[in-house]
Amino acid sequence: MTSVVVAGLMWLLVAALLILRWGRVERGITWASVTIAVSMTLNIDPVYVALDGLLGGTNIVTLIADVALMTGVFLLGRGVMKAADRQPRTIVRLALSPVTYVAAVVGAAFAFFAIDRGATTTVFMLDLGGQPAAAIYSMIHFTYYAIVLAAMAAVAAHQALVSRGILTAPPILLVVGCVFGIALTVDVVVMDLAHIAGNLDLMEAAATMYSPLHLMTFLFLCSGFAGQPASRAFKARARARTTRMLTRELAPAWNAASAVHPGISQQADAAFDPADPEALLHRQVVEIRDAMIDTRVVFTISDADRMVLDRAERHLVGADSTSTRHPQVQP
Repeated sequence: MTSVVVAGLMWLLVAALLILRWGRVERGITWASVTIAVSMTLNIDPVYVALDGLLGGTNIVTLIADVALMTGVFLLGRGVMKAADRQPRTIVRLALSPVTYVAAVVGAAFAFFAIDRGATTTVFMLDLGGQPAAAIYSMIHFTYYAIVLAAMAAVAAHQALVSRGILTAPPILLVVGCVFGIALTVDVVVMDLAHIAGNLDLMEAAATMYSPLHLMTFLFLCSGFAGQPASRAFKARARARTTRMLTRELAPAWNAASAVHPGISQQADAAFDPADPEALLHRQVVEIRDAMIDTRVVFTISDADRMVLDRAERHLVGADSTSTRHPQVQP
């Protein structure tokens, strides 16, 4: 059941990223999400059994699904690193590098083919985890996940520290998801070692934490990655509303300024788009200021209009916008 829920969460994330990031050229995290969603879908029992039967019934779909997951995690880490507002430390870049990814995939593949896999089973590690090769296989790819998640958490934690308002939520969610993912790795390693040692009581005790940790990891990671474009869209809409409000409030003062000191906006071939709220607000501010400082005309504004003018100037330079000062991780 957990596999179905996690696969559903991943496909929802894919849909959210496609909608929220429509038209964007950079789709690294979107492709990563698709890869992970495919991996999670392959782990749904009926899908797994059907595909593995077509491939000879030797559990080869386990390797396909796990390599797909490793690839997706690698692409996620790279996407987060590339979109960060500063160059991560060397150890983070190494953790998210192609070299680490290839080493993990090759090591896992060698361990996998050393396993006596038998016939198709939907409980691969439960049935085969007593073999040292199976335990090594499991620990290699889960350790790789933990390494990448730790690096992602470091990048996301920095983003949370430099962000403000609603923009702090997505990186915080990512950090929490990474922490759950690292805890999941520890839980799996404990199960693997307990299985090899024949300590079934410890293995069963650790197994009770697997599904909750697995679910929480994907829940928080999906929320964080979907929340990033959603929060930016929210901030953009809020800024657009503020811009339109300020243009309306400045309109009387602007009209009065234009009457005594005609500006570029009165020219038929004006080099700005009056349909663009940001361009219109900028032109209002400039022409009101020009009229105020031009000694050839007499023009003053009320204290209330001056306050609106000051607010508009701060708005235009991004003094009230965390999105301008604090770039976010972009999927």
